[in-house]
Amino acid sequence: MTANHKNHLSVTIRVWRQDGAEEPGKMMSYKVKDVSPDMSFLEMIDLLNEDLIKKGDKPVTVESDCREGICGCCGLVVNGDVHGPDDHSTICQLHMRRFRDGDVITVEPWRVKSFPVIKDLAVDRSALDHIMAAGGYISVNTGAAPEANATAVNKDDAEEAMDSAACIGCGACVASCPNGAAMLFTGAKLSQFALLPQGHPERQRRVLGMLEAMDHEGFGNCSNEYECEAVCPKEIKVSNIARMNREFLLANLFGKADKH
Repeated sequence: MTANHKNHLSVTIRVWRQDGAEEPGKMMSYKVKDVSPDMSFLEMIDLLNEDLIKKGDKPVTVESDCREGICGCCGLVVNGDVHGPDDHSTICQLHMRRFRDGDVITVEPWRVKSFPVIKDLAVDRSALDHIMAAGGYISVNTGAAPEANATAVNKDDAEEAMDSAACIGCGACVASCPNGAAMLFTGAKLSQFALLPQGHPERQRRVLGMLEAMDHEGFGNCSNEYECEAVCPKEIKVSNIARMNREFLLANLFGKADKH
């Protein structure tokens, strides 16, 4: 079967090239031809890399894994838009039909101090892992596994906890925030425990530890721009930030009471 190239695109990709966090970087332009409108954005990058390898050049380093909008690895800034022009989507879900023949497409990594560039478009997002690690685990000794229905959980709370737990840790909220804040991510990870009875015994220690880790990693503070919610692929709500602030306030109040 012969491929139909009638509707294929030819685009120019301006992509950020950088060998490492301590190395200088710069924008490089490449022509990519015979791009099918049905290709995903990452498949177009694959096509570019195949051409670069054939020419003896270094391929563009880009992080991806599932390519199904689940893992959050593929975070990029496309033409100034975090995760590209589509709402509440990831780069791997962006298709080339969103562009026109002859377009110039600018591709950059997350521009956040807390996410240093590893190489080209790949950044180190382990700062988010450090926040999660500071939250610890639910360590209540339950003995044998209890009956699932033995602990009553309000249906609305359970659903809201699941919505918060849907966060995939892609870092888009941080990349879109003018302050480089990780408060939506941290708020979501706190909420998924705070809303359920299993997370209550350690809730004070958890919020204090995670917020301390967030500050230590150099993330900024929320200034109510709401960009984080606008770009989140899983539509995590900023109400999680409000809940995190309440948890932090209560932890400090109870902590002070305990000292007296």
